[in-house]
Amino acid sequence: MTVDLAAWREPDSAPDPLARTVRDMLTRLGEDPSREGLLRTPERVADSLRFLSSGYTQSVEDVIGDAVFAEPYSEMVLVKDIEVYSLCEHHLLPFFGKAHVAYVPDGRIVGLSKLPRIVEVFARRLQVQERLTTQIAVAIEGALQPLGVAVVIEAAHLCMMMRGIQKQNTSTVTSTMRGVFLTDERTRMEFTDLLRRS
Repeated sequence: MTVDLAAWREPDSAPDPLARTVRDMLTRLGEDPSREGLLRTPERVADSLRFLSSGYTQSVEDVIGDAVFAEPYSEMVLVKDIEVYSLCEHHLLPFFGKAHVAYVPDGRIVGLSKLPRIVEVFARRLQVQERLTTQIAVAIEGALQPLGVAVVIEAAHLCMMMRGIQKQNTSTVTSTMRGVFLTDERTRMEFTDLLRRS
């Protein structure tokens, strides 16, 4: 049997510092990183963490690009049920759920797919749900200068479900209202009514 020396490397000689850190963590947890099931785990975890935190390398401006259009539309735009996956910054455990994003244009609209992309920019960072909710609203406000923005996120947190209080049926709802969503009760009620509809 011949070994391809170009493709093979000692398990502890991984050039990726993040993978080396994961290998060290496995050892400190009492595992054997050289056993078959864990041989590639440090590299897989490093790749996974880079993907899950890829929002740090993205900006709202790059994501929106040239997809802001002049349009004399001044009624509510709502994108519901945007899937959200993020990592809690306190325990590095996932939280996941749905975001509902609405805005009332003031002569400028954005391509609809850009709203979920804005959510992703901030969700793919170490987060707390409260900050994530606000960051999405602030980003839309800055990009469009709309009459108002509303963001609601409903999420389940594995740090509450798998550890700590271990309550599996809890969900957390956060919201932020800006502009007419805050000052005009009719607009706010329209938003909440639309959220209730399936």
